Amino acid sequence: MASARPRLAVWKFASCDGCQLSLLDCEDELLAVTDRLEVANFREASSAVVEGPYDLSLVEGSVTTPADVRHIQEVRAESRVLVTIGACATAGGIQALRNFADIEEFRRAVYARPEYIETLATSTPIADHVRVDFELRGCPISKAQLLEVISAFLLGRAPNVPNESVCIECKRRGNVCVLVARGTPCLGPVTQAGCGAICPAYDRGCYGCFGPQVTPNVPAMMAKLREVGLAPLPMHQVFRTFNALAPAFRAAADATVTSEGTHR
Repeated sequence: MASARPRLAVWKFASCDGCQLSLLDCEDELLAVTDRLEVANFREASSAVVEGPYDLSLVEGSVTTPADVRHIQEVRAESRVLVTIGACATAGGIQALRNFADIEEFRRAVYARPEYIETLATSTPIADHVRVDFELRGCPISKAQLLEVISAFLLGRAPNVPNESVCIECKRRGNVCVLVARGTPCLGPVTQAGCGAICPAYDRGCYGCFGPQVTPNVPAMMAKLREVGLAPLPMHQVFRTFNALAPAFRAAADATVTSEGTHR
């Protein structure tokens, strides 16, 4: 008798759903994957749900409410392998900008009856709350890298996801360096590859969507950014975007706030 296929679950927390859509965008590749995996719980794709436990859980989004805290603990308990996907799940996402502001002020400004809104003062990565087996970064993630992670799970090996910088991708595409040649602020030297250097290919600087690469020289990056000029953006705002809570980017922003006396 053939053994049952491993069960895959996909979970959403605070996010825009873009990383789940990256999985759906796999189309033909996803059909091949489903021959090896049972898609047991994926609300973005189907209302049909098979109860856990699950062999592989993909988690998109950050933890922003007390209910999220409870839910991610439940997900971890019923998942053999848990992989976080995207900047929200791995570094708090763009919504982590609340961590540097007054959440009560935001709540009063946005909602007519803020007393009914239950939220946390912070947006935090999944790994701040439960054990994570692998983090796949990006905003959104690369579908090729996602397929690599799923394939690695099925084959029982570690995912082969590059940790080089976006600069390497620029070289492969034959892009002219916008930082050196044009003086355009660009985070490519300190950002992990995965996007295919899309922004530099269109004469725009890298925004750091995939977070810091494994050994980022952030102080040298900051010195270069000051050299080319960042007006009208203060330095700390360059690092407080999609991956504001990624340790290397957060340290750079916090150090700038402290040294320059910028208001948080």
